[in-house]
Amino acid sequence: MIEVRDLVKRYGDNLAVDHISFTIENGKVYGFLGPNGAGKSTTMNMMTGYLGPTEGSVIIDGHDILDEPEEAKKVIGYLPEHPPLYLDMTAEEYLKFVAEAKGVKRNDMKKQIEYAVEVTKLNEMYKRQTKFLSKGYRQRVGIAQSILGNPQVIILDEPTVGLDPKQIVEIRELIQRLGQQHTVILSSHILSEVQAVCTTILILSHGRLAACDTPENLTRLFASAVVEVLAEAGETEVRALLDSIPDLPPAELSEEGENRCCIRFSTEEERADELCRSLFQAFSRGGTTLLRMNVERASLEDVFLELTEREVEEA
Repeated sequence: MIEVRDLVKRYGDNLAVDHISFTIENGKVYGFLGPNGAGKSTTMNMMTGYLGPTEGSVIIDGHDILDEPEEAKKVIGYLPEHPPLYLDMTAEEYLKFVAEAKGVKRNDMKKQIEYAVEVTKLNEMYKRQTKFLSKGYRQRVGIAQSILGNPQVIILDEPTVGLDPKQIVEIRELIQRLGQQHTVILSSHILSEVQAVCTTILILSHGRLAACDTPENLTRLFASAVVEVLAEAGETEVRALLDSIPDLPPAELSEEGENRCCIRFSTEEERADELCRSLFQAFSRGGTTLLRMNVERASLEDVFLELTEREVEEA
């Protein structure tokens, strides 16, 4: 559906986007994740034709966004970070204006607006001027205008920025509903938001693409786990038992009160269960009681920090 090829954007000496390439497939919800200044909005603006790239190209449904902008933009609905509303218009007037600007046919306009209002739950606020709407409802109006014209791809730049927790949940649910009918691309620097709604995550750092995969695969491929065990034994007895287990990763031991020793291991996530099994069997054979065994698996936040810090070091 969308091919981004070796995309570059420079502002003078500042390299905002650094040779990014990826493909957006139909029927998925994609998340652009990265800290502020990572290049998310700049990349989205180039994908929609709002900005021209310094180098590279964006191909949308077979049309180059620069060479065939009209054909390419028919496929896209776009919500910038700040919704482009006319505050003296009602939501109804604004949506009619946008529909006309997008070239929606008159005999189809009413049906499309009704669908946009219904899916964004704007019914109660439809007749109000947008200047009297809360920020959450203004975002809904912005999303409603993005789906007019029935675009195959909807691009949302920071759709929940500045919203309260209730509004954030409502917008997330709206994005999930849109994902059933459209390909959705959204940007955010909030990990929980991207993890909650996206099937594929692209992590950007300092203008470069650090990773592109599902949340589950990113956690599995890049993360480790910490296995922590509390044994009812002294440190000397624990070390003797550990010496009887082959191929153990390095262990950190610390005494926690009389006759109690805590052991911590850092290991690959896929080895965590095997390590727990070996520890349990060895301590059981030695007649030593295990009071606690816990596995702390890495989160998407850990992966994000690891990847972005790695990008900083390489830069």
